[in-house]
Amino acid sequence: MPELPEVEVTRRGIAPSVEGHEVTAVVLRRQGLRWPFPADLPALLQHRAVRSTARRGKYLLLQFDHGTLIIHLGMSGHLRVLPSDVPPKKHDHVDLQFGAHLMRFTDPRRFGAVLWHANDAGDIADHVLLRKLGVEPLTHPDLAGLLFQQTRQRNAAIKQVLLAGDIVVGVGNIYACESLFEARIHPNTPARRISRPRYERLATAIKRVLAAAIAQGGSTLRDFIGADGVSGYFQQSYAVYDREGAPCAHCGASIRRIVQGQRSTFYCGRCQR
Repeated sequence: MPELPEVEVTRRGIAPSVEGHEVTAVVLRRQGLRWPFPADLPALLQHRAVRSTARRGKYLLLQFDHGTLIIHLGMSGHLRVLPSDVPPKKHDHVDLQFGAHLMRFTDPRRFGAVLWHANDAGDIADHVLLRKLGVEPLTHPDLAGLLFQQTRQRNAAIKQVLLAGDIVVGVGNIYACESLFEARIHPNTPARRISRPRYERLATAIKRVLAAAIAQGGSTLRDFIGADGVSGYFQQSYAVYDREGAPCAHCGASIRRIVQGQRSTFYCGRCQR
């Protein structure tokens, strides 16, 4: 599933081709994906300009004068910017045309979403899909303090707390494994037992890992490609993720794998205590 880095890479990839551009046509080739498409979406968007793009967690936001188009890539979706005359393929479900080019949403597994939030429905931050999301890790001024304060009563393992997304968003399975390794914290450690100094190390690691993943185009997940059709290469930098049995780059011990909440967790038993 595309996580925060992949979604941010997508946002940056489409932004120059959509921001300030007027939608000339909307093509819907299905009635919906995870949820039905707004029935009047073509009428809502045609002849309207995209004013800006944004991201909240794993949701892409295309902001118009009268509302916001909310896009979720689901398990396997991606957006591409293409010439308008490129014919659609089997899993190309939505086109937003901007004259000579278009933005195409492809989603083979159809778990993605394209929704509309009108300005008169209230602040976009209060949308039902967004209002319970945690803070953005790359921009929050005191992520360590927030993590420390919000986990004093949490007995759950720190890995599971990171994945929950109610304190901080976007630290998906790959990036949680890598961040915990960099911070030298065992993934099964109860969140309430982690000290403020250790949360300082974890917050720094989260920011560094996510920023590095964005800079490298995200991870090459099975179905993810960027808006330019190129897969990311952050997987070449993995210290622990998907490296069970390989030697730890720091101490030489074998990387271990456990299952937490039906997700694989990779860590070094010697470095992470």
